[in-house]
Amino acid sequence: MTVSRSVLIVEDESLIAMMLEDFLASLGHELAGTCETVPDALVRVEEGGFDVAILDVNLNGQRVWPVADRLAAKGIPYILATGGHIEPPPAEHASAPVLSKPFTLDAIEPAIERALEG
Repeated sequence: MTVSRSVLIVEDESLIAMMLEDFLASLGHELAGTCETVPDALVRVEEGGFDVAILDVNLNGQRVWPVADRLAAKGIPYILATGGHIEPPPAEHASAPVLSKPFTLDAIEPAIERALEG
């Protein structure tokens, strides 16, 4: 049985965020919140209170690396979500699990587990 986790979603496309929310709920996880921009996500990271974050790499043309940096500094695991961006993540984020779009339900739980294992 899967342990329920609290998950923050950082995603600028509302339909994708809603799909992730549905997937997480069906897997027994709790939604900690959804952020659409880097500044909003940085505020939410400071508030804490979640176990893991799923970060869309590209938020309306802005890279999510400041959010990943802050999560790493706070010791909060995260997953990188991408629709196939070309450049690799910065070296400090290269070991983060990656979820490729389009997401599948079967890919979510293994990515969460890999993130939590560090």
